Amino acid sequence: MNRPRIAARRRTLKTGTIEFGGGGIDCTVRNISETGAALEVVTPLFIPDRFTLFVPSEQLKRLCRIAWRKQKRIGVTFD
Repeated sequence: MNRPRIAARRRTLKTGTIEFGGGGIDCTVRNISETGAALEVVTPLFIPDRFTLFVPSEQLKRLCRIAWRKQKRIGVTFD
């Protein structure tokens, strides 16, 4: 079931880091809003359900929770 988004997402193409456990995994932020984002990764395996997203170009650091996983994409909501 598709639920409508609370906030409109804007398309983007920015590099980011999924931070957890003292390390990080590179990602690409494909779209973002005040409430969440869609991330592209090499593989979604081994990425925990909760982590910190860091996007240096935006000076953004947000706690995230995974809402969905599909192939090399992850949808997150911001806590």
